[in-house]
Amino acid sequence: MDAALDSAILVFRERGYHAASLGELGAAMELTTGSIYKAFKDKQTIFLAAFDRYVHLRDAQLRPLLGAANNGFEKLRCMLHFYAEASYGTEGRRGCLVVGSATELATFDAEMAARVTAALKRIEALLRDLIRLGQSDGSIASTIDIEASARALLCLLEGLRVIGKLGRSRAEMIAAADQALRLVA
Repeated sequence: MDAALDSAILVFRERGYHAASLGELGAAMELTTGSIYKAFKDKQTIFLAAFDRYVHLRDAQLRPLLGAANNGFEKLRCMLHFYAEASYGTEGRRGCLVVGSATELATFDAEMAARVTAALKRIEALLRDLIRLGQSDGSIASTIDIEASARALLCLLEGLRVIGKLGRSRAEMIAAADQALRLVA
């Protein structure tokens, strides 16, 4: 099931919810239409499962990187670079399922709006925690406004994912992330 959802994630990231057909999803997931309906009620059910898996996988990729950093500022740098690295080349052009869902579905689908909001709130909370940690360990100035800085960094992170759809270079994305770090330097 995880492999099938991973394939569905790629289709939804590249095509969006509305443009992805059940035929494309079935081919990517290597499931017949009958098998899709046995495993999932409909396309929306596939999408919701894929969205939840995507959020879980991204978090599982990020957490070890944060754990390896020495202080709050370095953890924040790791997080910004993680997003920058995901925002160029093939990966960047595929896009972010959270951002895509925010722009394509959240306005019209209350369930998706709640999932997108929860995902963005988790990211913002993590940013606040990293800034707070940096203030407590001395790697980030105590005068930095935690709330405003976390919101600004959230906007930058998600903006990187949008800009990445247009084919920016790695150097451009890393430079943007490094510039953002000046908000808390």
